[in-house]
Amino acid sequence: MYTNPIPVQKQYPAAPAMPGQLNNSPYGVNQNNKQTTYGPGQPILNGNHPNYNAAPSGQLGQSNSTGLPNLPSRPNQGPPMSGPLMQGQHPPASIMQGPPRSGPPMQDPPMQGLPMQGPPMQSPPMQGPPMQGPPMQGPHMQGPPMQGPPIHLNQLTQGSSLMGSSAHRQPLLSQPGQGLPPAGQLGQGPPPMSQIGQNAPQLMPALPGKVSYQPTNMHANHNLGQNSYPPGQSLSTQMGQMQINSSPYGMNQNMQQPQYGYGPTPMYGNQPNMYHGGMTNNLQNQQAGKIQNDHMPNPIAVYEEDKKNRSGIFATNQKNVLPPMVTTKFVVQDQGNASPRFIKSTLYSIPTTQDLMKQAGVPFGIVLNPMALVEKDEYEPPIVDMGELGPVRCVRCKAYMCPYMQFVDAGRRFQCMFCKATTDVPTEYFQHLDHTGQRMDRHERPELVLGTFEYVALKEYCRNNVLPKPPALIFVIDVSYNNVKSGFVNLLCSQMKNILCNLPVDVGQTKSNMKVGFITYNNSIHFYNCKANLAQPQMLFVGDIEDIFMPLLEGFLCDIEESESTIDALMAQIPIMFGETRETETVLGPAIQAGLEALKASECAGKLLVFHSSLPTREAPGRLKNRDERNLIGTDKEKTVLVPQTNYYTTLGQDCVAAGCSVDLFLLNNSYIDVATIGQVSRVTGGEVYKYTYFQSDIDGERLITDIVNNINRPTAFDAVMRVRTSTGVRPTDFHGHLHMQNTTDIELGSIDSDKTISIEIKHDDKLAEEESVYIQAALLYTSCGGIRRLRIINLNLPTTNSLVEIYRLTDLDAMLNFLLKQSVMKMVDHSPKAIKDGLMARAANILAVYRKSCAQMTNPGQLILPETMKLLPIYLSGIFKSDAFSAGSAVTIDQKSHVMMLVTSMPISESLAFMYPRVLPVHNVDPLSEDLPPVMRCSIEKFEDDGAYIIENGISMFLWLGLSLNSQWTQGVFNVSSVIQIDTDKNVIPVLDNPLNTRVRNIIGDIQSERRYCMKMILMRQHDKMEMMMKQLMVEDRGPDGSPGYVDFLCTMHREVQNLIGN
Repeated sequence: MYTNPIPVQKQYPAAPAMPGQLNNSPYGVNQNNKQTTYGPGQPILNGNHPNYNAAPSGQLGQSNSTGLPNLPSRPNQGPPMSGPLMQGQHPPASIMQGPPRSGPPMQDPPMQGLPMQGPPMQSPPMQGPPMQGPPMQGPHMQGPPMQGPPIHLNQLTQGSSLMGSSAHRQPLLSQPGQGLPPAGQLGQGPPPMSQIGQNAPQLMPALPGKVSYQPTNMHANHNLGQNSYPPGQSLSTQMGQMQINSSPYGMNQNMQQPQYGYGPTPMYGNQPNMYHGGMTNNLQNQQAGKIQNDHMPNPIAVYEEDKKNRSGIFATNQKNVLPPMVTTKFVVQDQGNASPRFIKSTLYSIPTTQDLMKQAGVPFGIVLNPMALVEKDEYEPPIVDMGELGPVRCVRCKAYMCPYMQFVDAGRRFQCMFCKATTDVPTEYFQHLDHTGQRMDRHERPELVLGTFEYVALKEYCRNNVLPKPPALIFVIDVSYNNVKSGFVNLLCSQMKNILCNLPVDVGQTKSNMKVGFITYNNSIHFYNCKANLAQPQMLFVGDIEDIFMPLLEGFLCDIEESESTIDALMAQIPIMFGETRETETVLGPAIQAGLEALKASECAGKLLVFHSSLPTREAPGRLKNRDERNLIGTDKEKTVLVPQTNYYTTLGQDCVAAGCSVDLFLLNNSYIDVATIGQVSRVTGGEVYKYTYFQSDIDGERLITDIVNNINRPTAFDAVMRVRTSTGVRPTDFHGHLHMQNTTDIELGSIDSDKTISIEIKHDDKLAEEESVYIQAALLYTSCGGIRRLRIINLNLPTTNSLVEIYRLTDLDAMLNFLLKQSVMKMVDHSPKAIKDGLMARAANILAVYRKSCAQMTNPGQLILPETMKLLPIYLSGIFKSDAFSAGSAVTIDQKSHVMMLVTSMPISESLAFMYPRVLPVHNVDPLSEDLPPVMRCSIEKFEDDGAYIIENGISMFLWLGLSLNSQWTQGVFNVSSVIQIDTDKNVIPVLDNPLNTRVRNIIGDIQSERRYCMKMILMRQHDKMEMMMKQLMVEDRGPDGSPGYVDFLCTMHREVQNLIGN
């Protein structure tokens, strides 16, 4: 029995069994994350969805800034959360209108409904002198009260760090106000599920749930007077020196103050929260260089700050607010805009004109992950069944009904916010409007209040107007000499039963409806009949590899339960049948073609899992030549070996997409295999490429099996087509990812899963009105694992602006760099790495130069000004340049570079951050009883201790670095040896020992693996080993082994570029 000592499997809605274990839990039926189908006009009654109908009147909330009603949060599955925010409490994301002024008290409209259960919270009085002026007539001010007098620039002490964290400076932000009272003293929370569907309110319930962060930046949009400055990072650099300059920096008059992420910073005395200092460090001096590095903006500090401030609930209807970073744990509350897990924009305030967009230099694009996983306290997108009526759509642009549509003419028509056309409401869909112009049943219809939901599709949305069959999974296995000798064939066959236990189960079903089939190949193709009534499986041999056909119609695809004994018999026979083979030359194209023909004959969509071992050099379709010219890496001719040497596999992939088939390649090669060419069949079909060079079953077996299990049980959409619609004035233009497009609008996908993202660039084609929003709707038409045709609708509403400050303040750096990374990788087949690096550097320098000239003019010319939201731009760019996708190191092979480029093309945002700035975790001082990951360290080997042990990972590679002075107790506990020298680093394995320390270290590795889409190979290395050079390439803050600059040197280079652009 195969076992896996390290828990590395990813946790999907229903946790799959580890290799060697049976899993009886149906996939997709997690009690915490169920999907529910709503029939035509059916109220939302399922306990897994928000209570739209029966909230007590005291909890009713007004419409928010987006014009959409507030929705409740999901009942928390974890510790109890407090009830709705009542009068006197500060809401989770408030906006201060300014400091309190003297005068009569503000008059709020009375709150209706249930009385408060606890005393109202009151803000303490200001400690400074009163401000003069007329009484405020506006609505009640929200946000924590100010704790001190206004702070002016001349009050700030010198010597603060660049990050503004000095113990001797006065805080520019107010201290947090009074905390929330105990949960028992708050107003009542959501009503019992038994009340759902009764007395639907006219307004949405208020947001329940305790917010676990203190808002740190809150203020209204101020018109800043002269000498008012935005927050940001100021770095002063000169040749050979970098000075952290204390000179203030400012911005243009009447510009709004930039803010980062969650809320604006309160301004006291018209002075902003500033970073400054007065330290000068010579880069030639090593010790000074260390100090300087510590004062540079670094991701670790930014991650921790965002985690501190943004953990908790994130309501998606907040305008002019960035989503939390992907490194922060938060719970999304869908309030009409889709969750950032499904869609993220590079900009959350869109320039009104193309000229302003070009001037800012920041790309406008979206990163889509339509099948993304949701957190345990979030809802799966609900399923809406409109019956024979089908989805309601705009008559002109065909956009689907969503929260942005406006009903007019007493509800008989609706106006599309994408094209402004009006459409008659079908009689079956008609509903009266209330006094606010909203449909009276809107709380009973997910499509009117949620940003992400699904429709059940009609026959008209299906291939050939026929409802689909459940998709199939076909294993295409190379049984040539290399795979038999390495132990792969025996391993896969012995684990097949456990693998098939993890087939996904669709919503509302009790078992998987997916069927499976098996093909083996070497220099010929072998199909297998596994029909349930057969005593033994039958093999059908196809020798004509020039013209592949399907030799049987029934029995190839089988039910895993009905044909269990037949499949078991086949898996026992395959290793015996091919155990003595000496075939070393194999085909590949005909084997993929065989799987495609099998799906066509069965008239169903599906996925091929192809396990291949060598370059296909045999005389057959798809034959390739060896072009392993590693000396071209890093030169202008590099692109010649990174482009496919033939279009065969691209064309084959297009044929697969047309049939609703995707191809995942599992490459077990010992030599050059031309990933750049054969990988095209996976890229075009929406598939994936896994690579296990020098595969050995005893070392790499658990990694392979875990990858296969994760591959088949993650949420996947089959036979998919996606279209992105935008409102007038902008349009999608360029698409990056694993996809195929026959035209300029439809994205065709054999499949797309929860680990794949697609980046789309959006450009202006007209001027936008500043008072209007930009609307984006992505519609994914797909077949579920249960054979149901569905439409997943993802909506996003973004405000517009004509202010450069707003553009920079609301730039999402995570999404922007993921977008630029994919865009740059796609260009590598046409340009040299140097040209692409120069282009990225020029673009970044242009952004900083424009910000300097337009938003921070009153500055010392020697300063490098970094916008608050982009203060990590230099370190991330440095990490991109040092990655295997762009580096020219001699250790990088052509296949390795091609593989990394392919991974980047579909990489999710969370993984791209680790790719640009690898994660370093110390494990030599971990608490054996703790369950949390160790704190993350700066990515510099200068931080390593000789007696330390550190895990380094970037989502693709993982290293365990062992210092030569490592404590013998640690090595004994983890490796069962008394010295680091005695550790066998060739096996790259941590033994399974019965002690808390060993279990803790293995669990840490397992937790890291579960966060990634691949089970990374862990490489053990001792200090000063040869393998240390590979690991050092990931240390992005240090000077690279190939001579690439360290962080400080890179900043100096970027500053010179900026100075050249601004004429200094």
